[in-house]
Amino acid sequence: MTISPAGDLNLGHLFAAAGLDPADVLVVRHTYNVNGLVRGETTPEKVLAYAREQRLKFNADQPRIWLNFLAESGRRCRYWGAFENFGESVDERTHEGRFFDLRPSTALSSLANRLVTEWSKDAINWAKRGEVAAAFPVVEIADPEVVPFPGYDNVLLDRPALREVLEDSRYAAWRTALGSVQGIYLITDTSTGKHYVGKADGSDRLLGRWAEYGRDGHGGNVALRDLKSVDAEHSRHFQWSILRVFGPSTPMAEVDAAESHFKRALMSREFGLNRN
Repeated sequence: MTISPAGDLNLGHLFAAAGLDPADVLVVRHTYNVNGLVRGETTPEKVLAYAREQRLKFNADQPRIWLNFLAESGRRCRYWGAFENFGESVDERTHEGRFFDLRPSTALSSLANRLVTEWSKDAINWAKRGEVAAAFPVVEIADPEVVPFPGYDNVLLDRPALREVLEDSRYAAWRTALGSVQGIYLITDTSTGKHYVGKADGSDRLLGRWAEYGRDGHGGNVALRDLKSVDAEHSRHFQWSILRVFGPSTPMAEVDAAESHFKRALMSREFGLNRN
């Protein structure tokens, strides 16, 4: 956990690091109340519904990125996440309020639930333009929450998630688990439903083999590489899962036999992405 004495680090520093122009930012502080947000029920759907509905006195001309904080004790507030503002939904306007077309944004996503700032003394003013909020002191950035390994049968990753597993410190337990076993894995192209059955054997283990996919998206596989030659970002459609795992001392012939079995069972040579 990083503790920042007031003045050492502020939101403006984080805006700059994330490439956010303060003029494009609105910083919003939500408080809990029975008619709005309820503590413990801050799902994306509920925060979105709460944030997008505003009174008419709330100007329709608002910045593009809304950074949402949830009030804690005193003037402390914790970063929840961001929305991108696409303007007022004029057709929804009522005699009492207006509604904004807000959509999820990845702005400062790595700091969600970790970043705590101190609001200005006029806490009644719940929304601040980025130029003003930039001076808010950062009082805490909590360590990333560890993501427990769910078990081999429950692994299901798209490519961004795969890269997180390979690179993010929160996934250390995943890397230990994947680096301990040989295995048969499945890549599904979610845009077509076609399968690729692969194996990770010898010293590479699952972690080493999947690291190749994390780097280039195709891991050297002919059919997957061909898809990339047509669409450089085609790996965004891929999904990785595990069909079977083996201990590190399992003979290679046994792993090879399992791979052949799953290719036959899933018909990944006839209708999928295996070329041998």
